[in-house]
Amino acid sequence: MMARRAALYARVSTHDQTPENQLAALRAFAGARGWAVTEFVDHGVSGAKERRPHLDAMLADVRRRKFDVVVIVKLDRLARSTRHLVTLAAELEALGVDLVVLDQAIDTTTPSGRLLFHMLAAVAEFERDLIRDRVVAGVRRARAAGKHLGRPRTQHVPLARARELLARGLSMRATGRELGVHHTAIRRALRAG
Repeated sequence: MMARRAALYARVSTHDQTPENQLAALRAFAGARGWAVTEFVDHGVSGAKERRPHLDAMLADVRRRKFDVVVIVKLDRLARSTRHLVTLAAELEALGVDLVVLDQAIDTTTPSGRLLFHMLAAVAEFERDLIRDRVVAGVRRARAAGKHLGRPRTQHVPLARARELLARGLSMRATGRELGVHHTAIRRALRAG
């Protein structure tokens, strides 16, 4: 039987820190199971950053199905936020790749680990739904109060001058060029007032 292929991922936020403590625990865990390991380490990279070179490389290899399991020390080493974590976990699950988090005792190679992880995902989804509901309610409240939503209108259209140019036979586009505004801004201003 072929050994499971494990991606070990470690991250430290500053160059003063060393990833060796994380790597030692990851190597010991994978070694005890006889897994074939490949290490990915982001050194001096904040967890809040969107792009992390070695995490991105690991995930690209995961998508190419080069690994059977991803092993990390703590969840915050992997994900920027709960939403990011749930998205990554769903992707790993869809690819048939397990996730092991040593410090939080999450191990999706076991039934209890899968259960715990699904409970965490359900809580995160609930949190997302609550946020969405609050945003929708806020938008409704703002619209009811007559507030303009979306990007602020940046082009002021001198309406009297626009009507005068249009009455002289200029097209909407030519009028826009003459006034230095986009022709749709003129159309919108004419409809509004």
